[in-house]
Amino acid sequence: MSTPADILVLNTGSSSVKFALFDATLQERLSGVAEGIGGGGHLRIANTDRALDLPDHSAALAAVLQELTEAGTGPASLRAVAHRVVHGGTSLTRPTPITDAVRAGIDACVPLAPLHNPHALAAIDALDHLAPDLAQYASFDTAFHATAPEVAQRYALPPKAEALGLRRYGFHGLSYAALCRRLPEISGRPLPSRLLAFHLGNGASICAIHAGQSVATTMGYSPLEGLTMGTRVGTLDPNATLRLVEEIGLRETKLLLNSHSGLAGLSGGLSDMRALEQAGTAAADFAIDHFCYWAIRHGHSLIGAMGGCDAIAFTGGIGENARNIRARILDGFAWLGCAIDPERNAQNAACLTRQADTPAAWIIPAEEERQIAMDTRTLIEAQQ
Repeated sequence: MSTPADILVLNTGSSSVKFALFDATLQERLSGVAEGIGGGGHLRIANTDRALDLPDHSAALAAVLQELTEAGTGPASLRAVAHRVVHGGTSLTRPTPITDAVRAGIDACVPLAPLHNPHALAAIDALDHLAPDLAQYASFDTAFHATAPEVAQRYALPPKAEALGLRRYGFHGLSYAALCRRLPEISGRPLPSRLLAFHLGNGASICAIHAGQSVATTMGYSPLEGLTMGTRVGTLDPNATLRLVEEIGLRETKLLLNSHSGLAGLSGGLSDMRALEQAGTAAADFAIDHFCYWAIRHGHSLIGAMGGCDAIAFTGGIGENARNIRARILDGFAWLGCAIDPERNAQNAACLTRQADTPAAWIIPAEEERQIAMDTRTLIEAQQ
């Protein structure tokens, strides 16, 4: 019998489990999603879509494992399962095998990520029951930013408040780690010393990466801070938040700031950049203006954190595909000598500027799942 080689990567949400299977060379073999957890759901994999009753995460994972078994890649052929965990706090700052102590650490971070960590724990616990002999690992979305200096991570709060965990953690860390790995492979050059990286999608952030390490990022205590996003407000004066709580209550304020603001709030309900570009309304155009303005403005702040900029990179759905948005953002950095090549940009080419330009601008495809698989393979090899 051959030695198990495949690594299953899970990204578990409140009503879905996204999964991707990677072979020993980290090539993706298949991917899919079990969605509609909590009732009548669906299991989508490759070109198939099956309706299933998915009352909870355990049922969803059982369905995924059964589907993989029928495809010849069930638990017996898996080397490990790797989980994307949103929040690791200040202690879980690198990929790790999941032990009782690590599980307790993830649980301790639930107050910091109440919409995310509980679902990762549900998947971890379900797999402990469904496949108890299968090794489990975790990679944390906050971990990449643990290298930022303390002055970048601390809010100007007294120790009593900071002790509640109120500090800038940053997110999209797995995306930025993958970007740092892939850029030298794509460019054929060493990783730029001072890299301004844009992860632009429905959730959006920017990261200042100096010598391969995060030194500052736009998201903070939660993914709500920073850029204008699909439905999230971005940076907002805390007193404005308090006023909203006074006027409409805490629950409605949370819903407003997280789900009905950002591009959707400005445009009258459109959060998808493609729909906004096609809408042609004054409100939609203003939402796009707002998105680009704050990307440029926050980006300049992060250049200050690095003391300069040697390259710019885009990733995420908007970053990889929205050519007009990229052009507008890069125009804000033209003073650096970063001149976009219109033909390259129109083709979504890997390099968006002329090869001789400094700083150069790049498109780097997002590879969060592969990064998690790579993290896990590295840990397994180190254990051996």
